[in-house]
Amino acid sequence: MTARRGLSVTLCEKGRVAAEQSSRNWGWVRQQGRHPAELPVMVEARRLWQGLARETGEDLGLAETGVTFLARTEAELARLETWLPHARAHGVDSRMVSAAELAALLPGAGRHWLGGLHTASDMRAEPWRAVPALARAAAREGVTIREHCAVRLLDIATGVNLPQLSVRATVGATEAMPEALPGAAIEMADGFAVRRRQDGGYTLAPGLLHELYVGPDAFRHFRKYIPQMRGGHGGTKLRALVPRGYPDGWTTPRRWAADRPSPFEAMRVLNPAPNMAALDGVATRFAEVFPDLGRPRWAKCWAGMIDVMPDELPVIDEAPEVPGLVIATGLSGHGFGIGPGVGRVVADFLLGGQMGHDLLPFRLSRFTDGSPISMGESL
Repeated sequence: MTARRGLSVTLCEKGRVAAEQSSRNWGWVRQQGRHPAELPVMVEARRLWQGLARETGEDLGLAETGVTFLARTEAELARLETWLPHARAHGVDSRMVSAAELAALLPGAGRHWLGGLHTASDMRAEPWRAVPALARAAAREGVTIREHCAVRLLDIATGVNLPQLSVRATVGATEAMPEALPGAAIEMADGFAVRRRQDGGYTLAPGLLHELYVGPDAFRHFRKYIPQMRGGHGGTKLRALVPRGYPDGWTTPRRWAADRPSPFEAMRVLNPAPNMAALDGVATRFAEVFPDLGRPRWAKCWAGMIDVMPDELPVIDEAPEVPGLVIATGLSGHGFGIGPGVGRVVADFLLGGQMGHDLLPFRLSRFTDGSPISMGESL
């Protein structure tokens, strides 16, 4: 977006475009359940996705197939309903659906739910198609993309301290199967997540499972993550041994000289092994939910590292004492869907334009100015 305004733009990628989070995510373009602070940016992002699909001239796998959150208990239903006022405030078409309506939305399901929350305008896209296509479109607009080019140093005399941790998330793609639902759904009880893919298979994930490799930053920022742990957000499991060269590894350098290789060059692409035990459980649940389809066979399984902030909100702010350095990070697993909206906001931030949204919840200083860390009303 900055290149279109006549500026010279260079993207430095330590490894390859779409080699990590951007191509390993679930492929949801979701407004439903967003934190109220993120929701207006996500509404804009959804609109931008539609424009990008036209402008690239390539198949991004973008389709408006809806997202549904499924509730087994009255308590889960009540929690879903608390989010509806945020949807109405921003013109999002989310609505509560009954058990009978769910049966129509998920005709292949063999499990009974009391009801759920459904947003028909939510979309899906295929990450491994969309992100490379968007990179090619940016290059055509004049953006210089430098792969295998880690940024070792900024020529400044200060630094930025972020309470950001990386967690491992596991995903599996099934072989082609009959259609049991056209869009995406997640069970509130156990986080079983499923999305129909363009190739006829399903993307499945243990949605509430994230695994944190415990390292120095986990101890350093522990207090800031207490609200997240108390709230049960993410179902994070602790893992004692950090793979060599990974974020927050015990031997990973935190500082380096400009003429010395950085950790980002030693480990160009983070490629953690998937948790196959978790995926085995997901395959079992899939067969329980969709008995006519049976147990799925995996075409591919993978994992990826997600950067998570204590309140699961990103940082979009100018670095203190470094005028002109704008930080956009910590999208906490939401980056694929909301990315176009955040990109537009950051472009206007850099150029002094109208950002159009309240960025106060995304300020960097919220972790140091005494503000309470709250998980908000996201689902």
